[in-house]
Amino acid sequence: MKHRLTVQYFRPTDAGAFEAAYRERHVPLAQAVPGLERLTVSTPHGADDAPYLVAELWFADRDALKAGLASPEMGLAAADAETYDVAHRVAFTGAVEDLLP
Repeated sequence: MKHRLTVQYFRPTDAGAFEAAYRERHVPLAQAVPGLERLTVSTPHGADDAPYLVAELWFADRDALKAGLASPEMGLAAADAETYDVAHRVAFTGAVEDLLP
């Protein structure tokens, strides 16, 4: 079963600087994580408390996710994420259940 790491970034102090750093520096770091099958980002619209940006990192299964999380490449990406001037960040993992036939 597919597994995913989801990271939500809330209210960057400087949206332009955040976007530039995220796309130019962070995305290449994340792309290097072993076992990563898919990397998506979305920018939710709606409520004031919605995240500014949501990143999803997809892996083949739980073992691939665990290996990716433990990798030096993920360590570099995580350290980079700590440098962003955002109100807060939420990260969580889980199995993905596809409900379409």
